[in-house]
Amino acid sequence: MLVFAGCKTKKEVPPTDNNTTDNSTKDNDSKDNSSKEDYEIAVVVKLTGIPFFNVMEEGVKKAAKDLGVNAYVTGATDADPALQKKIIEDLITTGVDAIVVVPNDATVLEPTLKSAQEKGILVIANESPGQVGADYDTEMIDNKNFAIAAAEAAAKAAGGEGQYVLFVGGLSVPLHNEWADLATEYLAENYPNMTEATDRIPCGEDTELSRTKTLELIKSYPDLKAIIGWGSLGPIGAAEALREKKMTDDIAVTGTVIPSQAAQYLADGSIDHGVLWNPSDSGYAAVYVAKSLLEGKDVESIDVPEIGKPKVDNGNVLIFDATLNITNENADSLGF
Repeated sequence: MLVFAGCKTKKEVPPTDNNTTDNSTKDNDSKDNSSKEDYEIAVVVKLTGIPFFNVMEEGVKKAAKDLGVNAYVTGATDADPALQKKIIEDLITTGVDAIVVVPNDATVLEPTLKSAQEKGILVIANESPGQVGADYDTEMIDNKNFAIAAAEAAAKAAGGEGQYVLFVGGLSVPLHNEWADLATEYLAENYPNMTEATDRIPCGEDTELSRTKTLELIKSYPDLKAIIGWGSLGPIGAAEALREKKMTDDIAVTGTVIPSQAAQYLADGSIDHGVLWNPSDSGYAAVYVAKSLLEGKDVESIDVPEIGKPKVDNGNVLIFDATLNITNENADSLGF
């Protein structure tokens, strides 16, 4: 059992390579005020520069300011598991206090995260329950309720029949595939006249790829009635394709979206319904949990301001049930 005792002073994290960015929230003023209690918490996202993780970074920055810790976001400019692994290896070398990671490939990261644990670094996964090599996992949603919300919206919009397709960010992205499994199970039990047209497609983190795949699906599956996209760019790409083909009334699109990005598509019906959680809350909660654990607090005592107490599953999965249902009526008012 690891004990996360003792603090390190603030350290700079060097750039990992030309394909990575370090969006550290460190500044000259914070360095001047550094203390032994100034934990260094690195949040490694799937990739930098897309709306979802930009918003998540806002929460990390807010937590850093509120809690007096050196917390920051870092990540590669594309969702390459090897690049993410290299970033974490570099963080281990610099000796950070905690690593929060949103894995691109849970299996690829296993030995690297175990190495971090062996060095006494607290490891917290996000969107990867059951992650080998992580001490804890934080989740902003109840996965079953989340998947059902998107599946039910797709079924209603499709009239409860026809074929559907599932987009995921990658075939090895843990939660995307768990949501896909749960959605498939729910539709099979509740909408027997809906069938999955083909194997799930790994395109949900790329707008243009999702658009291209949707155009291919339209040609190949004339009975296609719904696309459920896991990955915040999957529904956007699908909507672009449906607009292009003037088929926004023919195929339902639901799934994970950033409200501000999806608003125009919800307004014209090219996306029917979105689900998500506030990525800023996710970043804030992860840093709050990391600091609490570094201070030796019991996981059952954690209560994140304005987010609440998590349900603790299996002793180390902290679930904040905060699913957002995103519609044309509320997309513009959610603030991100």
